Amino acid sequence: MWVDFSLPPGEMPKAERVAHFTRFSQKKKQRLCLIPPTNAGDKNETYTYKHMPLKLKFFESTQTSCLLILKSSILKWCYSVLSLASLILLLSNSANAQQLAFPGAEGYGAYATGGRGGGVYHVTHLKDSGPGSFRDAVSKPNRTVVFDLSGVIKIGSRINVASNVTIAGQTAPGEGISIYGNGVSFSKQKNIIVRYIRFRGSINMSRGSCTVTADSVQNVILDHVSIEWGRWDNLHIQGSKDVTLQYCLIGEAIDPQRFGALLERPERLTIHHCLWIDNQSRNPKAKAKIEYINNVVYNWGNSGFVGGHSSAHHYQDLINNYFIAGPNSSGSYLSMFAATDHVYHQGNMVDLNKDGILNGKPVIDSAFKGASMVAKRQNESPVKVTIQSAADAYTKVLDEAGASQKRDAIDRRLTSYLRSLGQAGKVFWTETEAGGHPKIEELKAQADTDSDGMPDSWEKTHSLNPGNAADGNTQVKKSHYTRLEQYLNAIVDSSVQASN
Repeated sequence: MWVDFSLPPGEMPKAERVAHFTRFSQKKKQRLCLIPPTNAGDKNETYTYKHMPLKLKFFESTQTSCLLILKSSILKWCYSVLSLASLILLLSNSANAQQLAFPGAEGYGAYATGGRGGGVYHVTHLKDSGPGSFRDAVSKPNRTVVFDLSGVIKIGSRINVASNVTIAGQTAPGEGISIYGNGVSFSKQKNIIVRYIRFRGSINMSRGSCTVTADSVQNVILDHVSIEWGRWDNLHIQGSKDVTLQYCLIGEAIDPQRFGALLERPERLTIHHCLWIDNQSRNPKAKAKIEYINNVVYNWGNSGFVGGHSSAHHYQDLINNYFIAGPNSSGSYLSMFAATDHVYHQGNMVDLNKDGILNGKPVIDSAFKGASMVAKRQNESPVKVTIQSAADAYTKVLDEAGASQKRDAIDRRLTSYLRSLGQAGKVFWTETEAGGHPKIEELKAQADTDSDGMPDSWEKTHSLNPGNAADGNTQVKKSHYTRLEQYLNAIVDSSVQASN
């Protein structure tokens, strides 16, 4: 049998090689448990497994690893150990690893699994805490969170979201759900899917607070999420990997900084088709390895997109974005770059004349003053972003950014500013100055007798049993999504409503 696996490069003492191979074999569930002899040579070593001699040969490599080849007479034994059940499990895990979070998920976070296959938690009221609250819903892992009503959930302290959670804001009826008054943290968690919901901070938060914090996270995707009214930044991401923000609205940050987002050393980060609006600066500040594609930045104050400008090296790809000045905008739509900012750019446009017409000009190298310009892309996710022209992206973002299944009054106001193309918009100091948070009519969702997250009417239409909660986690053969995911995806499969 020939077994390939990676070892660290260079010379490795025999004992370390044995330990390394033993860990490898245990990880692969073969559990060979090698016993080294006392007279083994340096490069061709004989080990014993169940009194059977195994000949190990180590080969040095100029690549990043060494190759170990194991040749022995136990081929038949190994095949018997690898049972059919193990093979099926291995194939299943491999397939799940490549399953998109939902159709249309793109970028580095597109493979997030969320609460797939776990339980379902119904948010049944708008109170800050207690059973049936949003806070309780996201407090434990392996859940899909659905909403039995629409409205504003006012919170007095930060909410911490657990790993392996899907927040399905699209299940709320009417104008959906807003979480208002404090921040929401995803920090130190993984495999999270968030769709069609609004997170809004408040001037009542502590001075240094952000509305959304996603530090040290992995495999996270935020899709059609509105993030507003942060005091320090609307959004903070630090030391995270495999994250996507798509079709989000990051806007109207408030006192004291009024900044959009601070990205501190994230890797494999995708931000595409997002609207950055009415932020004083940091749209975002990108101390990051980032692909920033098809975004629209409108009515920045002092500055639009900000470079890392630090001693560490940062790698920013800006592709087909549109920078559109508003009433508060300076001419500094790109600023604060240093030689440590390695910038690739293509197809970006800027419109500074505030004349109510989209008639921008191409962004040129000299706009990235101080940066180190590169000729090729530095960041490209396995699930590639569908790239549009900057002008087409403007239309797409105007139609879809934020919780756009049905926008509420605040997001309609902000997108009306963008639609004015320079004539309207303001960088506010507080949410009260901006008009405060309006009420959202409290409507009830359709009946779900078995509480599996799918309405009875949907289950009947799709030949499922409204009295059997287990059918929500059965898999659809063609798509490989669960029945529950099929329903969640279908809610937003149609085009955005005309009321936007």
